[in-house]
Amino acid sequence: MKILVTGASGFIGSALCRALVNAGHHVRAFHRASSSLKCLSDLPVEHAIGDLTQPDTLSAAVQDIEVIFHAAALMGRARDPGRLYSVTVEGTRSLLKAARQAGVKRFIHTSSIAALGVPEEPPHRQSPPRLMDENHTWNFSPQRWHYGYAKYLAELEVQRAVAQGLDAVIVNPTIVIGAGDLYRTTSSYIVQVALRKLPVLTRGGLNVVHLNDVIDGHLAALSYGKRGERYILGGFNMTIAHFIRTIAETIGVQPPTVIVPPGLIRTLARPAAWLQAFLTLPVDSSTLNLAGYYFYVSTQKAQQELNLAPPRPIEDAILQAYRWFQETGALPLNPEKQLKTKKTPPPEQGGSNGKPTP
Repeated sequence: MKILVTGASGFIGSALCRALVNAGHHVRAFHRASSSLKCLSDLPVEHAIGDLTQPDTLSAAVQDIEVIFHAAALMGRARDPGRLYSVTVEGTRSLLKAARQAGVKRFIHTSSIAALGVPEEPPHRQSPPRLMDENHTWNFSPQRWHYGYAKYLAELEVQRAVAQGLDAVIVNPTIVIGAGDLYRTTSSYIVQVALRKLPVLTRGGLNVVHLNDVIDGHLAALSYGKRGERYILGGFNMTIAHFIRTIAETIGVQPPTVIVPPGLIRTLARPAAWLQAFLTLPVDSSTLNLAGYYFYVSTQKAQQELNLAPPRPIEDAILQAYRWFQETGALPLNPEKQLKTKKTPPPEQGGSNGKPTP
């Protein structure tokens, strides 16, 4: 098939291009003229230069295309909400219009778990966190999480296109870990922990997934995804402390030990938003507003409808990312360090279906 991948030079996009080429497809890689081609340099792809905010370049890129994987995203910290909206929402709208006009057969939209909003609080403090699934919808202040709200609005554009006749499927990756995270060489959790730039921990949780599982999920969505449906592509539900300590243990460094209450973290969000215009902070200011939430998800729908295999160990993804960052110079080489090999996540992590990991 002739397949267009937007955001082809990025983390998920470049890995998707590689998988599609290996599967025998003709891949047209859509990216800006200024994009780094480091992760595409060895792939026999057709390059299409353009920008989501320039509709003329989209019309040219979709000609003779059967399938579109829309993996483009605005990288960097959301200091300009207007630019974020222009790229994420209006850019998606323009691409969907071009896809309909060109007669594209299937459109796979890479959204994010962020588009679901924040998890509901459990009824009692001692109750386990509630799992979010594909039926969860946006429920947070747009001003406190511009990125999440933009991804939610982009999904609405996809659903409008579905109503107008386009065969489109949405996938929602969680926190993706793996080699090739080209545009997060300073903000990656792996780099932050390795360089001891993440000084404290707080309560809360997240779901982390191996990059290869996310790519498998995209390919499965192409084959098995149902029109108009969304699918969470996740791996393991973990507390933030457990995740950071897993990174530290895997790469052989000491993890942070100081625990800061979520309420205090959230109070720092506003001053941090001002400071990040002048300083490089460990996390984006909007992320501080999310402290204390447990972003645990169920992947039961994706597992069943997309016929996905059990998730790969997250330690494998951490190790691959760590070595890639070393190879690219983002982290120093430590050949004498004994790195951990993969292991089965312990039961207390919990799988994405809410059940203990076997």
